[in-house]
Amino acid sequence: MQQANSEAQHTKPLWRRIVDFPLVALLIAIIVFVAASALGIAIGKTFESMGQPERSIVRGIINIGLVLAAYKFIIAKLGERPRDDLPGKNALKNLGLGLLVGFGLMAAAVGVAAIAGVYTIVGKGDTSRLVLELVTVAILPGFMEEMAFRGILFRWIEEFGGSWAALAITSALFGIAHIFNPNATWFSSFAIAVEAGVLLGGAYMLTRSLWLPMGLHAAWNFTQGEIFDVPVSGIDEHGLVQAKLSGPSLLSGGTFGLEASIIALTIATAAGIWLVYLTVRKGWVVQPWWVRRRLSAD
Repeated sequence: MQQANSEAQHTKPLWRRIVDFPLVALLIAIIVFVAASALGIAIGKTFESMGQPERSIVRGIINIGLVLAAYKFIIAKLGERPRDDLPGKNALKNLGLGLLVGFGLMAAAVGVAAIAGVYTIVGKGDTSRLVLELVTVAILPGFMEEMAFRGILFRWIEEFGGSWAALAITSALFGIAHIFNPNATWFSSFAIAVEAGVLLGGAYMLTRSLWLPMGLHAAWNFTQGEIFDVPVSGIDEHGLVQAKLSGPSLLSGGTFGLEASIIALTIATAAGIWLVYLTVRKGWVVQPWWVRRRLSAD
C-alpha cells in the first residue's frame, strides 16, 4: 500500500506535488482560513445597528459558516492525503463527549479550588448574558480556535514533522497566543500551553476529528465563565453565581483565573496525557514525512 501511494504521488504533475507538500498545504490552509475569517468580520460590521445578543449571534453564525465552507470545500481537500476532520459519522457522539468532559474537568478544578479555600461563591448571578456568552465565550472560540490550531496547524505540522512535533509546536503556539489576553503572565501562557495544548491535541490525535476538541474547548470556557463566574483566560465573565478567587496565585490563578493555577494545570494535563497515552497504545502516532518516505521506498 505504501509503495502504491508513493507511485501515485510521483505520477502527479510537479505543481500538484508542490501544493501537496505538507508545509505548502499548511500555508495555503492558513491563507484560506484568514481570508474566510476576514470576510466574516467585514460582513459582521454591517450589523452594527442590531442590539445584543442578536448582533453577536448573527456575527458568530456568519464567521462559523464562512470558515466551515472554506474548510469543507478547500482546506479539507489539501495535501497528499485529503481528509475531512469534521465528519458526519460519530459527530454527535464526539461532540457530546467533549462537552461532558470539558464540563467535568472544569467543575473538578473549581471543586478543588473551593476545597482549598481559593474559590468562594459570594452571591447570586443571573442569566441575562447566557446566550451572549454561549456564543462569544464557548461556541465561537471553540470552533475557530480548534479549526486554526488543531484542524490546520496540528494537521499539517504532523504531516511534516510527525505527531510529537505537532503536539509540542501547537501547544506552545496556543500558549503564546494567550499572552496578549488581559492579566496574562508568562506562567499563565505556560499553563495554557501545557494543560490545554496537551488536552486538546490529545483529543484530536485520538479521534482524528475536531468534534471532540471543539466540544472540550467550548464546555471548558462556558463552565468556568458562565456557570462558575471564573475569568476565562483573563477575561472577567458574568456567571450564574457571583464568585471570587483569592489566596496564593499558584492555587487561584490570580486575576487570570483558574487556568493559570496548578489545580487546573494538574487536572487538565493529566487528562491530556491519558488521551495521548491511548493514542500511543492504539499505534496512531504519525511518523515524520521523511521517515514515511524512507519506509515507502524500502
